[in-house]
Amino acid sequence: MAGDAWIAAADVIPMFPTLVWKIQLKAEMNKAINPMILVALARMRREAPQLALGHGWQSPQRLHELEEFSDLVSCIDKAARSVLRFLRITYDAVEISGCWATVLTQGAAHKAHHHPNNFLSGVYYVRVAPGADSINFHDPRNQTGIIRPPVAELTAENTDQVVVRVKEGTLLMFPSYLQHSVDANASDEERISISFNIMFSAF
Repeated sequence: MAGDAWIAAADVIPMFPTLVWKIQLKAEMNKAINPMILVALARMRREAPQLALGHGWQSPQRLHELEEFSDLVSCIDKAARSVLRFLRITYDAVEISGCWATVLTQGAAHKAHHHPNNFLSGVYYVRVAPGADSINFHDPRNQTGIIRPPVAELTAENTDQVVVRVKEGTLLMFPSYLQHSVDANASDEERISISFNIMFSAF
């Protein structure tokens, strides 16, 4: 048999997709939310020493309880409910189980990690700059790391990492099991983001 003469039909069936939802807030919403967040974070860091290059800072994980974060919390809540509708999840009562700020100076990075004991996680970007405007998502299928043959070209089907570009006002939401990391900040400015976890209220 020559060529594909032996094939009657062929298809590629995608299975068990891992989804990341990327939302860009309207400019007027972004401009209203970010100054309040920056003022709140400046107040929290007032007594702390200035961050050295290559270092980071994280806030307590109850930022969603502060008045300055109420507009962001509203956006997160709407996004989470939209994700649940998309996934046809019947539970409709969800809540933020943790919310914290991360500040990375020039040279500071965030190692690969995930957020156990939650259903959804996410991050909102308050301040980013070229060289500090991406997040890496890593293949959650652990067994794929056992054999990594060389490839002629990286594609969506054979890569073990996806880089997502972000900008100020970007809101990402993804399964909490999905490992993610942040490369070293290559800009001169601090990279400021707000991370959060979402869990079912009845659990």
